[in-house]
Amino acid sequence: MLRRRVIPCLDVANGRVVKGTRFLDLVDAGDPPGLAERYAREGADELVFLDITAAPEGRGTLLDIVERTARRAFIPLTVGGGVRSVEDMRDVLRAGADKVSLNTRAVEDPELIRRCAARFGSQAVVVAIDARRVPPGTAIPSGFEVVVRGGREPAGLDALVWARRAAALGAGELLVTSIDRDGTGSGFDTELLRAISSLVTVPVIASGGAAGPDDFVAAVREGGADAVLAAGIFHRREWSIAAVKAAMAAAGLPVRALPADREA
Repeated sequence: MLRRRVIPCLDVANGRVVKGTRFLDLVDAGDPPGLAERYAREGADELVFLDITAAPEGRGTLLDIVERTARRAFIPLTVGGGVRSVEDMRDVLRAGADKVSLNTRAVEDPELIRRCAARFGSQAVVVAIDARRVPPGTAIPSGFEVVVRGGREPAGLDALVWARRAAALGAGELLVTSIDRDGTGSGFDTELLRAISSLVTVPVIASGGAAGPDDFVAAVREGGADAVLAAGIFHRREWSIAAVKAAMAAAGLPVRALPADREA
C-alpha cells in the first residue's frame, strides 16, 4: 500500500520563512535552509518551498535561496512561486528542486502545464490549487472557487473543474490548499479534499488548517488525501513529525519509517 507522506511547508517572503492566517498577518518563522535541514533530520518525507510573494510582486523565484535550501536537505523538494515559463521551471530544477509547483501562471495559461510536463515529465509538475468557499447560487457550481496571487484574487474558476483539467494537462500531483482554513487550526477541509480526490487519479496533497495529528488522519481517511502538509504547527514545535506519523500509523495508515533516533 502506498505510504502517506508528511510534508512541512516553507512559505517564503523576502527570503524568510513566514506564517500567517489565510495568507495574511505574516510573522517570521525562521531561515529556509535551516528549517529544511531540521525537518529532513526529523523525518519529513518531502519539503515544499513556496515563494508566496513572487506572483503578487511579478518576479521570479528566489533561486539563490532555493539552492541553499536544497543543499541542506537531502529529501525531495518541491518549489513554487514565480514560475511563468518552461525556462523558469528549468532554472528552478537546476537550483536543486525535484518538483515545481505551478499556480497563478497555470490558471492564466493552462497549456503551461502541458509544456512543462512534456519537457520534464509529469512527475516533476505539481499544480497548486488555492480554493475558498463561496455562497450557494454563485457561478461556481461546486461552491469552491480558485484564488490566485497568494490567495489575493478570485479567479472565477471552479476548483473541481480546474483540478480535473490540470490533471488532464499533465500535472503529476495537486497541492490543494483551503484558504478558509489556512493558519486557523480548524482542521483540513475534508469536503474540498474528497471532492477533488474523487475526481482525479493523481496524488492529492492536503494543505490548510492542521492543528494536530488527528487532522492529518482525517485528511487521508475522510478527504482521500495521499499526502498531508502543514507549516505553523511544525515551525512552532507544537507537534513533531514523529508524533504525526505515530498517530497516522496507530490509525492504520502506512507511513515511512523515521530515522532511528527520531522515533516517537
